[in-house]
Amino acid sequence: MADRSASTFRVEVAYATRERQKLVALDVAPGCTVGEAIERSGLADEFPDMVVDPGAVGIFSRKVPLDHVLQPGDRVEIYRPLLADPKEARRQRAQKKKDDPGSAD
Repeated sequence: MADRSASTFRVEVAYATRERQKLVALDVAPGCTVGEAIERSGLADEFPDMVVDPGAVGIFSRKVPLDHVLQPGDRVEIYRPLLADPKEARRQRAQKKKDDPGSAD
């Protein structure tokens, strides 16, 4: 394990597409925010189509703002927009099943 300065701590930044996922470990200084960690992660270079929506980032599945201050061990997650409304998709599956009871999901 690399020797890290006592004034830094480890966090991770995660992003995934349908095709691939990436988890980047960073050593950051106290006071580092979610937005700063995302910028430092370099994920924008690896995923040029990545768009960071300020309302769609979180730590361990809990949404937080970009100015949220990180704690040791946090995993920052960048969420992609949903391709379909979950309620509408469920409604369409139910209707399909109703129309064709012999079909499998």
